[in-house]
Amino acid sequence: MVSIWLRELRRRFDDALFVRTAQGMLPTPKADALIGIVRQALDSLRRLDEPGVQFDPATVRRTFRIAMTDASHISILPRLLARLRREAPLAQVEAIPIGRDIAQRLEMAEVDLAIGYTPELNTGIYQQALYSQDFICLVSARHPRIGERLSLADFEGEAHIGIVQPGSIIAELDNALARQDVRRNVVLRVPSCLGLNALVAASDLIAIVPRQIGQTLARSGLSKALECPVALPAVMVRQHWHARFHEDGANRWLRRIAAQLFEKE
Repeated sequence: MVSIWLRELRRRFDDALFVRTAQGMLPTPKADALIGIVRQALDSLRRLDEPGVQFDPATVRRTFRIAMTDASHISILPRLLARLRREAPLAQVEAIPIGRDIAQRLEMAEVDLAIGYTPELNTGIYQQALYSQDFICLVSARHPRIGERLSLADFEGEAHIGIVQPGSIIAELDNALARQDVRRNVVLRVPSCLGLNALVAASDLIAIVPRQIGQTLARSGLSKALECPVALPAVMVRQHWHARFHEDGANRWLRRIAAQLFEKE
């Protein structure tokens, strides 16, 4: 086998490469010139076969791009940012909207992680369940007619804020209500949960929001979170990443951080 390889190399380089002498087989000047290059190539191959350098969040300088909905800026991003700044103080974080091209952006490393309710993500995408999310109602803390309990009559009789967010479970709430023959009078529609607390606090409107968001907003004292008088479907919030980066040290660390934030939930 060695003789076959040597014959092929001699043909390629048009040189004998090794010749027989009184001291044995010795390299030609051409072979001597190739030795350094071959050693470098072998060293590179050996490094590829060695275990990779351990990822160190304390020294990493990079931007982690995390895709999430606007609502997650309220419920998820503050907790995640606090943890990342503590463990990776030299890194930066960029929140990216979850759009229809999110699978492609995960594949092309334009986004490291996508967190939310995204059932359309499947092919080539890994996922991990973080927590189950149901819904509650948010009303002003000084609502003139609603106290500490929201009845079905109140729910149908009062005016509502509708959150119009295509691709999210919030957009499907009306269908869930219609299946139970429950109607709501939506007098204001907004594209996201951002600014919702101020709108609720300054009006007598009701808003249906994910539980984590409602409870977070209610801590301000401007609004209060009440149980919905109708059954609404719960959804599973997951984190998603592309198969290309399943074994990547930085991506694995980021996923672990996100999972630990919600492991008790």
